[in-house]
Amino acid sequence: MAGTSNYLEAAALDAFLRNTTYTSPALVYVALYNADPTDADTATEISGNGYVRQSCAFSRTLGVASNTAAVEYPTATGSWGTVTHVGVRDAAAAGNLLYHSVLTVSKAITTGDIFRLPAADLTVTMT
Repeated sequence: MAGTSNYLEAAALDAFLRNTTYTSPALVYVALYNADPTDADTATEISGNGYVRQSCAFSRTLGVASNTAAVEYPTATGSWGTVTHVGVRDAAAAGNLLYHSVLTVSKAITTGDIFRLPAADLTVTMT
């Protein structure tokens, strides 16, 4: 995933350099967007028409984490528009953006479509 959110960057700096407690979320959720949410979490997430964030587990090998299983959304009951970006968030609703990225291939979602991200398709790399 291309970007780390301002929220997570501040939490990491505070935890490691200021001895401020950060509690990791028990689950993380993948959110879909029609535009780049940016590090500042400024884009509006898709909503309605059967859309709901999906939980996702990650495994890590050295400096790379990736989703352990496919992430599949419910059947769209109407248009979601063109999905262009994804974000990893710390709650099923509201909450904080942690990471975000542009999709390699955008996908227009209309009634009856199912959006799916294959296993190992979401990666976070620490450099």
